[in-house]
Amino acid sequence: MLTANRLVDGDVLYWKQGGWVLALKEGEVFADPAAADAALAAAQAFVTQNKVVNPYLFDVKTDAHGIHPVKEREIIRAAGPTVRGDLGKQAGDPSLRPPPRARSGATVRMKDDDVSI
Repeated sequence: MLTANRLVDGDVLYWKQGGWVLALKEGEVFADPAAADAALAAAQAFVTQNKVVNPYLFDVKTDAHGIHPVKEREIIRAAGPTVRGDLGKQAGDPSLRPPPRARSGATVRMKDDDVSI
């Protein structure tokens, strides 16, 4: 698949037939490396127009349940920001949330006004 970030707001985008979509499940999966390379080359026009930044190809697996990124980075990017589960893509579709991580045993307490940067 081909992905990039929209320059105006940073949203993760996925390539679909010459344009961009917001949802991983709507993106185009390339079985042919030549087609993937051609899409990446075509995406450069959007970079030149300052519409997207950093387009690149990444690996996915497909099955009866849909498209699944292989690398953790893409799993997280597909799920949206990890700082607020009640907003964004994660709120609308819990299946997009990254899998829970094993805890190290340390307890971290945060105040309501703590922010992550």
